[in-house]
Amino acid sequence: MRFGFVALAGRPNAGKSTLINALVNEKIAIVSPKPQTTRSEIRGIVNTEDAQIVFTDTPGIHKANTRLETRMNKEASNVIQGVDVIYLIVDGTKPYGSGDEFVLNMVAQAGVPVFLIFNKIDQLPKEKVLKHLTSWQNRFTFAEFFPLSALKGKDFEDLLETTIRYLPEGDAMYPREVVSDNPENFRIAEIIREKILYLTEEEVPHAAAVVIERKEYVKDGCEIQAMILVERQGQKGILIGKQGSMLKKIGTAARKDIEQFLDCHVRLSLFVRVEKDWRDIDNRITQYGYGHTDE
Repeated sequence: MRFGFVALAGRPNAGKSTLINALVNEKIAIVSPKPQTTRSEIRGIVNTEDAQIVFTDTPGIHKANTRLETRMNKEASNVIQGVDVIYLIVDGTKPYGSGDEFVLNMVAQAGVPVFLIFNKIDQLPKEKVLKHLTSWQNRFTFAEFFPLSALKGKDFEDLLETTIRYLPEGDAMYPREVVSDNPENFRIAEIIREKILYLTEEEVPHAAAVVIERKEYVKDGCEIQAMILVERQGQKGILIGKQGSMLKKIGTAARKDIEQFLDCHVRLSLFVRVEKDWRDIDNRITQYGYGHTDE
């Protein structure tokens, strides 16, 4: 029996969350076209006949402009230091840049095998895939490399089998039926935040936090009350929308996914509150469950 931890690292929007969902075969991490969607470590567990792999999706490593973003980078760095294998997820459609160099240097210092996961090959002709792969291989000695499409790929058996060979022997940490150890309330809050990311624009998505204030299972389902925190009155107005239209859209979209997750009828109530500059206040960041660090 083999057991180990695998960190998914990379720049924002490289496809880390899409890949972890595909590997686990369940949506445990929210996804959106906007950068910095993932704010906290998210674990997904995969079991095979002879192994258990704990995959960790980390926040995209980027230039920080707020205390929250600094802590997100720190969390990604901490996770990378404590795993058995690192997947460096690269967006194959983007040219190599200073951000890639920063991430590559970070994973190179971890002292564990690094797999190059060259993602989004469905959007590239074969000759470009080969050219870009060669370019990356010239920059670092990767233990393995896998060109793939996290979004459209269906068979990751080769990737999993290869990963298992790099894991130490050990007993499983989780029961086989567990696919994620993130708390239920956290996953519900993330579903709501995902809809905010999709449905709102400009500064609103990144200024929003979601806190589950009440969750009660009743005879015919589950009643949930959630608070959406933003930093400015103008953001609050955008989130609520004319006569509550935007908040209703967010609630309707989120409720469908929460019902699928909880497998029961859900009554969801959303409220919005202004919490000025919360992304630069450490105790607020911690309270809302983002950017965990050892500091």
